[in-house]
Amino acid sequence: MKNYKRFVEDHKLRSSDINTQQIVDLFTTDMLNGLVGEKSTLRMIPTYIEAENQFLTEVPVVAVDAGGTNFRAALVKFNIKGKLEISNLMNARMPGLEGEISKAEFFKTIAGYVKPNAELSDRIGFCFSYPTEIFPNKDGKLLQFCKEVQAPEVVGELIGKSLLETLGMEDKQIVLLNDTVATLLAGKSASFGHDYDSFIGFILGTGTNTCYIESNSNILKTNNLDPSKTQIINIESGAFGKVPQTDIDIAFDNTTVNPGNYKFEKMFAGGYFGGLCLTALKSAANEGVFSDMVSNGLNSIIELSSEDVNKFVSNPESYHGPLESCTTNPADKEACIEIIECLIDRSAKLVAANMAAVILKTNKGKSEKRPILITIEGTTFYKLHNLKSHFEKYLKEYLKDEKQRFYELTEVKQSSLVGAALAALIN
Repeated sequence: MKNYKRFVEDHKLRSSDINTQQIVDLFTTDMLNGLVGEKSTLRMIPTYIEAENQFLTEVPVVAVDAGGTNFRAALVKFNIKGKLEISNLMNARMPGLEGEISKAEFFKTIAGYVKPNAELSDRIGFCFSYPTEIFPNKDGKLLQFCKEVQAPEVVGELIGKSLLETLGMEDKQIVLLNDTVATLLAGKSASFGHDYDSFIGFILGTGTNTCYIESNSNILKTNNLDPSKTQIINIESGAFGKVPQTDIDIAFDNTTVNPGNYKFEKMFAGGYFGGLCLTALKSAANEGVFSDMVSNGLNSIIELSSEDVNKFVSNPESYHGPLESCTTNPADKEACIEIIECLIDRSAKLVAANMAAVILKTNKGKSEKRPILITIEGTTFYKLHNLKSHFEKYLKEYLKDEKQRFYELTEVKQSSLVGAALAALIN
């Protein structure tokens, strides 16, 4: 039998096979190219939201959060001390989940959800977590829905304008943003009274994305920006395509519905990690790492979720699921756990490289008294076995000596709603 250590070494699946500096350099180059409109795998989307401005207090705002299958709306206010007050919170399902609906039906449904709160405020912050092109007036045009929502007539439409017209409230102010931008802003709202040098938003759940604050003087692909001001840039970091892939990554990528796209995301995000682990384990089985019984069991598995992988490595003694055959003898169980933990450790180093590149690009956080506040959301980041602790270790190891930067990590409850509210309250 082939040793599992030899397997991960041969396929370069260890964190030690990741050159952090190489990834930081490649990521940074793509960021720079994306900002000036040159060829890049990072879209670097301007949001026109000036996060470094002060936000209004004692002003009620409608906060809306639409993403995946859920729709939420509430009336939100920050009091004079910056404390968050949420009222009239409602939860509903996104329209278009039970079958295809028209544009009119779609906006009539969400207008019905929003109207009671919209009658109490002149401002609406709308966290709309579907691919959307944002315009200088902070409205956005839907590029596509995720597969769950069936409302094809809405694609290509201005979301804010259509909602206000349906409400009969065209004079209200509306700001569209995505969940990563909302996460950054939620961190800013929670920082009231503290002095931070800059802010970063990061999501690692089913997918992954990063956003940060950039000087307009560096966003050369967009005309007529005030070079003295700043705005949040939505990196779309999950699409980073220059990351070096192993043969296992490529084999897994070829099993997905969009081979060659979102290469970075497919190496560690929750929507893919189970499938990546299954590809690695089947390869190990075919190379003789496991006993025949376990190899046959692994090759019979059609689908493996990230949740299953996490349950297996977190508590193999009480595990029941697709990987149960791997627990029949100690050697097979150890090999299976070690291969998965290798991939988790590698994930942590990739995420650290992503974050390090963004931190250095801000050129902020050089004083311990004024750190960068990094707000992180997503179940994969917080729940995947050892990922968070390994990420923190690799980031700290890299950002030292001449690259020393000071930062804090935080999590904000209901970040999408909070960030949506703040987007509409930035003065």
